[in-house]
Amino acid sequence: MKRRGFIKLSSYMLTGSLIPWPKITTGSTDKQRPLVVGIFPRRNIKLTYQIFTPMINHLSHVLQREVKLVTAKNFKQFWQGVKEQRYDLVHYNQYHYIISHLLYDYQVILKNQEFGKTTIAGAIVIRKDSGIESIADLKNKTILFGGGEMAMQSYIAAKWLLKQGGLNNNDYHEKIAINPPNAIMSTFYKRADAAGSGDVIIRLDVVKRSIDISQMKYLARTKQLTHLPWAVKNNMEPELKNKIQVALSSLISDPTGQKILDKAKLSSLSPATDNEYDNHREIIRDVYGHDYGIEKFK
Repeated sequence: MKRRGFIKLSSYMLTGSLIPWPKITTGSTDKQRPLVVGIFPRRNIKLTYQIFTPMINHLSHVLQREVKLVTAKNFKQFWQGVKEQRYDLVHYNQYHYIISHLLYDYQVILKNQEFGKTTIAGAIVIRKDSGIESIADLKNKTILFGGGEMAMQSYIAAKWLLKQGGLNNNDYHEKIAINPPNAIMSTFYKRADAAGSGDVIIRLDVVKRSIDISQMKYLARTKQLTHLPWAVKNNMEPELKNKIQVALSSLISDPTGQKILDKAKLSSLSPATDNEYDNHREIIRDVYGHDYGIEKFK
């Protein structure tokens, strides 16, 4: 039977507290209030503010308007902001976007480019010396998924790969790591037989500094899928939406903008459209059913 557990490496645990929402004074117009940018807790709060503040400052300068960066210590608090439509611009994973588009009509305008690519794949990662040669060899093994049931690449896409390889949920022991890097590092230390992860995670500095990645390999990968999105509220004025899209997608065009991208650990930000996430929708439906597992967000 499937068993579920939780593994963490404490030095990578998310910390901090929810940053207060910007106050909107009575009688203020929409153009006078701060533009709120929400960033999902992919990293801890301190690092999120460090790496994205230059981008927020740049956007404020271009728009000639106050822009506030908001993040949270956990996904539940972050998603409350999505539900209440507190974010004018929001950055999250592909699954989050698809649900927010379905429930609240958020509209994607940009996608990440990381390591020079605007795509990312879901993957199953193992040790080279594990003796595991195929998905079928993972039967009755322990698989550590990075980030939990709402993680697009490291959980949903990884589960899809296992399903495509002939394994059902009860055919392996499922455990959850606090994030994808932890899943890979724990697999390296033989705390699990395989890790669910995005295919770029093994290249992150935090992973390369911690383990010998030459001892790891991909057992399976999905096709390349459109990268993490940035979306705006459905009632945003078209002119403002266009200004934001141009301001951020043009960062790559000059040295100052490149420094902002480097700080945010991005190669670039590129324009994106909703239909680019249809392949994700197919995978999500195959794993969670036609309702996309929407109850997880309620």
